[in-house]
Amino acid sequence: MAELHDLSATEQAREVREGRLSPVDLTEHYLSRMDTLDGELGAFLTPTPELARKQAAEAESEAAAARREGRALPPLFGVPVPVKDLNMVAGVRCTFGSRAYADHVPDVDDHLVTRLRAGGTIMTGKTNTPEFGLPCYTENAVGPPARTPWDTSRSAGGSSGGAAAAVAAGLAPVAHASDGGGSIRIPASVCGLFGIKPSRGRVSGGPVLHDISGLSTSGPLARTVADAATLLDVLAGPMPGDPYGAPSLPPGETFAGYAGREPGRLRVVAVADPPVPGAELHPDCRAALDGSVALLRELGHEVDEVALPADEALMDSFTAVWAVMANAHPVAEQDEELLMPLTRHLRELGRQVSGVALQQALYAFRALGQMVADALLAEGAYDLVLSPTLARPPAPVGGLRNDADPAAEFAALAHFTPFTPLFNATGQPAVNVPLHWNAQGLPIGVMLAGRYGEDATLVSLSAQLEAARPWAHRRPPMW
Repeated sequence: MAELHDLSATEQAREVREGRLSPVDLTEHYLSRMDTLDGELGAFLTPTPELARKQAAEAESEAAAARREGRALPPLFGVPVPVKDLNMVAGVRCTFGSRAYADHVPDVDDHLVTRLRAGGTIMTGKTNTPEFGLPCYTENAVGPPARTPWDTSRSAGGSSGGAAAAVAAGLAPVAHASDGGGSIRIPASVCGLFGIKPSRGRVSGGPVLHDISGLSTSGPLARTVADAATLLDVLAGPMPGDPYGAPSLPPGETFAGYAGREPGRLRVVAVADPPVPGAELHPDCRAALDGSVALLRELGHEVDEVALPADEALMDSFTAVWAVMANAHPVAEQDEELLMPLTRHLRELGRQVSGVALQQALYAFRALGQMVADALLAEGAYDLVLSPTLARPPAPVGGLRNDADPAAEFAALAHFTPFTPLFNATGQPAVNVPLHWNAQGLPIGVMLAGRYGEDATLVSLSAQLEAARPWAHRRPPMW
């Protein structure tokens, strides 16, 4: 007999709307799974059972009233949606993955939390993240490492590793995540999920920790395309003070609607060569790319393969901006010793970046975005870019860290994830699609990126791929 966590998030929401499922029962089911399984996974840093139960009881009353009065409810009303611990929920501990903030309790909601509350979702906890979201693994000094449920000896990736582990193991139906250099797509790849990094400005980053670089954005992690698209509908939209704004969908349209719409025939350019000098593509990642090319062609799309030269310039610019952004969270001088070695290294490096150098690095991002738009995604050229998501399969827990030499660690991280930062720099939407599992049973994702503002095209194509090669039936051993 199917259990509640076997239902998709959209199925759960429908059952709540129609009165066949209680938000209280659904919330208790996930809180129980968190209690039972999270000790092995490290998905949550701060569970919030009291808040979740309060919200669930309120949702149950509101859902009953809406049925009596014939009122519509938001698309994920009554469904649990945990929040990554890089974002603030008023009255709930927010550590940013750092011992320096171990006791930090904000008194404001981030805008995305405001939208989640307005959407009637249930906040079951704050998910695990590395310190300040800086590396592409989820290991810190305030909690256990986040592990992929496909093989708990391996990392869940980062920086949204806790969110991905929670969804992949059935501790949450969907989850909020964020992405500054691949932090949605990387854990989606190693945990076998669908994840969307939206266009820059699609989801508000305010009101407190606006990312001045434009690299970071929040987005959804989910088992199905429809679930992710529905959560994006909840999260998306302008808020006061936003410095960027992605083009809105036409009136009456939703991203969830595009998950049920054929994408039409598309032109896709496939890129296999890592753009970071020295990075090598593992055969499993190449096999995932080749299989995706074949599937796209089977579905009637045109796919060309091109080789792009590796270029140090993007890595240099990204490093300069990333190091500056490592200083975004203030830390008292006497508390610097509480920070992880990589964090200390990047903060020191960031303090050496001049204003002129930062301006030049940001200009390089904008120039890169223009080049990609003109060369690959202009009218009459290609509609989408396809590449591996990562250069290697999921890494062992601790396998990406080098506390003794954080400079070498940061360089090695670039070799592990050479493809994802490009679209943070350009602001384009990009998704991880879980189309491949290797001989060891580990998920190996591929990435699709589209024109700026055309997130809906990615949703439609991903849904078509999902229909052709379904993946949600694949369940990790601890499911």
